[in-house]
Formats: sequence, structure tokens, C-alpha cells
Amino acid sequence: MTTRSSSYSIKTAFTVLMGVSHPIALAPMAGAVESDIAAAVGNAGGYPMVPLSWSSLDAIDAELQSLRQKTKAPFAVNLCLDLPQEERLERCLSHGPNAVHFFWGDAAPHIERVHASGAKVIQTVSDSLGARRAVKVGVDVLVAQGWEAGGHIRGTVASMPLIPAVVDVAGGVPVLAAGGISDGRGLAAALCLGASGVLMGTRFLATPQSTAHKDYIAQILSARECDTVYATDLYNVGWTGAPHRVLRNPLTNRWLSEGHPAHDSRYRAGEIVAQRGDTPIEAYQSATPHHSMTGEIEAMPMWSGQSVGLVNAIEPVETIISRVIDEAKTALQYSN
Repeated sequence: MTTRSSSYSIKTAFTVLMGVSHPIALAPMAGAVESDIAAAVGNAGGYPMVPLSWSSLDAIDAELQSLRQKTKAPFAVNLCLDLPQEERLERCLSHGPNAVHFFWGDAAPHIERVHASGAKVIQTVSDSLGARRAVKVGVDVLVAQGWEAGGHIRGTVASMPLIPAVVDVAGGVPVLAAGGISDGRGLAAALCLGASGVLMGTRFLATPQSTAHKDYIAQILSARECDTVYATDLYNVGWTGAPHRVLRNPLTNRWLSEGHPAHDSRYRAGEIVAQRGDTPIEAYQSATPHHSMTGEIEAMPMWSGQSVGLVNAIEPVETIISRVIDEAKTALQYSN
């Protein structure tokens, strides 16, 4: 049965469109988001996005069947358009998500197919021009991702100026704010800027339901807002040309101190630093520290947004969502 995390709800264009109680979406963090945390967010009244961009077709089936067994809540599947996704899209749609979230590319070629299945289209944008194009071709929800976000980042504009710029061109299309949001004050600020909700990632890493490695979570808990690094060519093995934000670690600090050397000449290039089962993880590889991995976890990319300084404890998903809603209500003096 679906549980609601707070006695209050904040009704927005996004919650009405998606049929959820709270304007809080779970960022599709590959390697940290699987069916347990996605179901927990859905059951708490939020909106989960399930990352499937690099999954095999069989893995997609297994993950979405597992999710359906744990929740009846609406959810989106997430596909990165930096690689062909036609087969994955068809397999995802066969499981009846209520939306498909496209990242790092143009959703336009896929909109007709997604809409024909009865699902909605969500697209991440990083500026008002991209937002205008997305609205014109029929995207149903926009995610405005600010530069403060963790993981892979498409643009260079901070959330504060980006959100209203996107809202101003979105018309009636709901906008989710992403980047630098980990508490109810952030949700309240996003709503005041015209957004219809938020997409949160870093805050949800420190939960029992996350599949992030315990060493990764420990680093999140001890980090401050100034402990992240934005780079375009650091953790680029397996995904080149994709700017990203991570926590500082010894490997990152050495790379920075040596003047951002190219891949072949940088410290420990080509070395195996960790392993997931029989699969080796190379230094500088774009791979999230999963709880099943062994080795030098600290040498891996610990994706993190600048809101990491607000994450100070491991808490259940439902507790986080409840507090975020209650904090936002207080900040907005909101009443039903």
C-alpha cells in the first residue's frame, strides 16, 4: 500500500499531471538508484525516475518487474541520449511507466512514440533556448538542471538564474528544479522561482534504500558545500565529453595539482582500482561506487552536488520527504 510521508501536501502543476502527492522527484542516479529506493520514493508520495540508460534488455525487465512488485506509484524511466536508445525505449514502454525522462540529448525524435504508449515526456534542459525548443516539440515536463548539480551536468548556469529563465519560456509546462537542493528551504525557493517541484539526488544517496557504497555515503556525510569539483575531462573513461561534479579525493586533487593532464599521461591511468563481481573498474572510469564493489572506492567518482553540506545523516526516504515538505510548508507559510 502507498504511504504518505507527511500530513501536508503541496499541490502543483507537476503533482496534478503526474498523480503524486509531493513535488519531489528522485534523480535517476545510475548505480545508486534501483527498485528499493525508487519504490520507497513512490510509496512516500514522491516521483521516482529509474536509470536504465546502460542496462541490458533483460536487466530492464528485471528492474521494472521488481519495482512493480514494491509499489503501485507512478514512475519514470530515464534514458541518456548520448547513445542509441530505441531498443531500450521499447522495452521500457512495455512495462507501462507514466513518463520517460530523456537526458543529454534531444527528445524530439522519440516524443510521438512515447505519447502513443500513453506516457509523458520529461526532458532535462540547461538554458532557456533548450527549454523553448523542448516545449515547441511537445515535451510535457522540463527539468531545469543547474550547474550546482552532482553527477553529469549539461550546462553552466546556476539554478537561481536558470529556473526563472526556463519557467518564463515554459508556458504551462511544469518545470522541476535540479541542482543544489537537499532540504525544504530549497524546495520553497524553487517554488517561489516558479518551478512546480524539485529533482533531488545527493540527499537521497544517504538512505538505507540507496545502493551507493558505504564508503561513498560516508564521504557524502562528511563533505562540505565547498568539497566538490566540476570538471569536463576527469572521470571520462567510458563517457567522454561529459562534464560532471564529484567530491574531492586524492586522485582528483593530484589531477588538479598537475594541471589537468590528458588521459594517457595522468597519474594511475589505466590501473584497475576496483571491481564489481568479475568486472574491473579502471581509474578515471565513469562508474558509480555500488555497494557490491570492492577495492579502492575512494579513487572512484563520488558524484555529488553542492548541496552535499546539508546532508548529515543516513535517513529513510520517507523521513527525508516528510521533513522536506514540512520545512517547505513552514518557509512558505503554506496551508492546504
